[in-house]
Amino acid sequence: MRLYALCDQELLDKRGVSLEKFIEIAKVNNAEIIQYRNKNADIAFIKQQLIFIRKNYDGFLIVNDAYELIEFCDGVHVGQEDLKAIDEDVFKAVKILRSVIKKEKLLGISTHNEEEVIQANEMDLNYIGLGAYRDTTTKTGIAGVLGSNLDTIASKSKHLVAAIGGVKLHDEFSNVTYHVIGSGLIK
Repeated sequence: MRLYALCDQELLDKRGVSLEKFIEIAKVNNAEIIQYRNKNADIAFIKQQLIFIRKNYDGFLIVNDAYELIEFCDGVHVGQEDLKAIDEDVFKAVKILRSVIKKEKLLGISTHNEEEVIQANEMDLNYIGLGAYRDTTTKTGIAGVLGSNLDTIASKSKHLVAAIGGVKLHDEFSNVTYHVIGSGLIK
């Protein structure tokens, strides 16, 4: 199993876990990637957090949504709604993002079903997040839980696949490259 650690600032704050402690936990669990997500802070705070992570973590660093901060990390991850905020045409949105972040940076998007995975196959991406695998208390408004169908849908992707949503360290998939774990790391 390869670990992609989701560092959600709201969850850290709610559980009283420092960013430094999260990085330690990610390192102990051999996380290859940390994605920093903060839906409520201003750009200056997110930048400060990315700089801190970069100084204290040697793996890949991905920022959620804040593509204007791409110079401080290795890539960006956006959800379907965030793509549509860039442009209603998700294919055009990905082209716009790629033109901003350039080829040498990683680009990943969230997908939730086979249709979105097939669409993603036509996009210039490095990976997709696919899920939710199971119900999770850390994100509201999840449209559908894929459960055991996640692995079958993942097999349709030409990109690397990261299983998202309620994933635990002990979960096993045959068509998934990364397990995205956030709350499971900071119990």
